[in-house]
Amino acid sequence: MAIGQAAQQAGEKRAERVQRGKVRPSSKVKKSADRMLACRYELKYLISEAQAAAVDRYISPFLEYDRYSKLQRGGMYPIVSLYIDSDDMQLCKETLTGQKNRFKLRIRSYTDEPEYPRFFEIKRRLNRVILKSRARVTDQDVPILLAGRLLPPQGFSTDETALNQFQLYTASICAGPKVLIRYMRQAFENTDENRVRVTFDRELCYKVTDKPEVRLGGSGWQPNSLTNGHVILEIKFTGTYPAWLARMAAHFNLQARSVSKFATSIEQACALGFCAPTIRNALYG
Repeated sequence: MAIGQAAQQAGEKRAERVQRGKVRPSSKVKKSADRMLACRYELKYLISEAQAAAVDRYISPFLEYDRYSKLQRGGMYPIVSLYIDSDDMQLCKETLTGQKNRFKLRIRSYTDEPEYPRFFEIKRRLNRVILKSRARVTDQDVPILLAGRLLPPQGFSTDETALNQFQLYTASICAGPKVLIRYMRQAFENTDENRVRVTFDRELCYKVTDKPEVRLGGSGWQPNSLTNGHVILEIKFTGTYPAWLARMAAHFNLQARSVSKFATSIEQACALGFCAPTIRNALYG
């Protein structure tokens, strides 16, 4: 726990400077190969399919499909993430209670093909600022790294610093695999200095697991009721909130809210009896 707290505290001063306007999130963000927004603001909404279609039309003059959506018919591509947490579900509880400074640990993939990479990610929230770091690794290295071991000689990572930090966070709370989250994403973005990214997430589902595997397929998936007739809209930007986004939110009366795919999936799994008694007891006593 001490390591995780120290890492969060180390970023708080920068986050405060960002919010006071002394540092824009984009000012020191390196552009990664996958164009991940490493430091950003993030707003989430739960909207109807009709609203999603209207928002899609509204943003078309400002944004275009990201490189993954461009490759798919209809612009939707799959995402699966293995979420890591402690046995007492510390990270899930911090999300459910709305703790301002918190982090999540997950391993993300976009395919089950073994030759494609997996991504170890830390997503930190420092008040209103989101900080994200990730390292690309091979599929075969996932269980090795989750066990706390170093990469084998033939292993590969794009960012050893991020990977080492992920392992430190994991060790600090004795975390292990808890749930797989899967959904279909349609993503739009721009190429301006003030980066904007808008995503629509559908078909959200989950599978409780303790296996160190990141897989889209297989049996045991359960639908998350959040996307039963609804779409999760996320707006992410690195600098000032663009005026056209503000006009869009007002025009469609969008109300920002907390939408955690991880926490709601764990809650629903517990309610339906899919999670282990230890997880249910950790959340509800």
